[in-house]
Amino acid sequence: MKFIIAIIKPFKLDEVREALGSLGVAGMTVTEVKGFGRQKGQTEIYRGAEYSTNMLPKVKIEVAASDALAPQIVETIQKVASTEAIGDGKIFVLDLASAVRIRTGESGDTAL
Repeated sequence: MKFIIAIIKPFKLDEVREALGSLGVAGMTVTEVKGFGRQKGQTEIYRGAEYSTNMLPKVKIEVAASDALAPQIVETIQKVASTEAIGDGKIFVLDLASAVRIRTGESGDTAL
C-alpha cells in the first residue's frame, strides 16, 4: 500500500477530486494549509488578486491506495493539478505499512 500526499493550488481541488473519483478512489482527506517553495514569497495572482506573501494558501490531499493504483493516482494528480506555473505544488509517495477499518476490523487493502 502507498500513502500519497499532494500539495496543490486550492482552485484545482474540485478537478482533482473528480478525476480521482473516476479512477475509483473511495476516499481522501483534504486540509487547507499555507506554505512556500521555490517562489519564496514572489508576487502571486490568486483568484484575480495580485499579492506578495511568504506563505501561500494551498490544499493538502492525502490518499491511501493499493500498490497497483498508486501510480495512476500520482499521474492523474500531476496532470489535473498542473497550471504549468510556479507554485503548482508537490506529490509525495510513502510506503504504508498497515491500514485498519475501525468499524469492521478489516486490514490491508480491504480496509481502503
